[in-house]
Amino acid sequence: MKHASLKAIILAMTLSTLPAHATEIEDFAGAPDQRWDFFSDRVMGGVSSGGVAFDGGALRLTGTVSTANNGGFIQARLKLPERLPDDASALVLRVRGNGDQYFVHLRTGGTLLPWHYYQAAFPTGPDWELVRIPLDAFKPSTRMVRATPSAASVRSVAVAAFGHDHEADVSVDWIGWE
Repeated sequence: MKHASLKAIILAMTLSTLPAHATEIEDFAGAPDQRWDFFSDRVMGGVSSGGVAFDGGALRLTGTVSTANNGGFIQARLKLPERLPDDASALVLRVRGNGDQYFVHLRTGGTLLPWHYYQAAFPTGPDWELVRIPLDAFKPSTRMVRATPSAASVRSVAVAAFGHDHEADVSVDWIGWE
């Protein structure tokens, strides 16, 4: 009984720190390993390595990002079960990490090729922190897509370690929109 009470207190503390005005996309409950996919630059000849684990109600992306062989990324991606509403203006994530900068990648109906996506950076630190990223802060990877993603066209959300040689270690335990 003691453990159940402690778990309830921790859950209550966790939920109280989430934004009341944001709508949940992912809380990593149930079987998140069946909803999330891991990708690396190895699909195109790169040499980055890593993986994604789900522990304690959070996604943890770890690995070695290498820009050798024109590579430079590892990521975990969630295909959204439904589109965001037209009036969604931002993504909200609760994150922690090793102090490096990480990225959220969005794919939409207009990002047809694997190297087409929208990207926005977020910082990390050792403590859980909420990060709010306005949709207009996402930059396209190519000029072949719109300058800003349309909320209703977002099909997937990815957490990515990207762009420079480093040891990646980032965790996310909640994703939502507002």
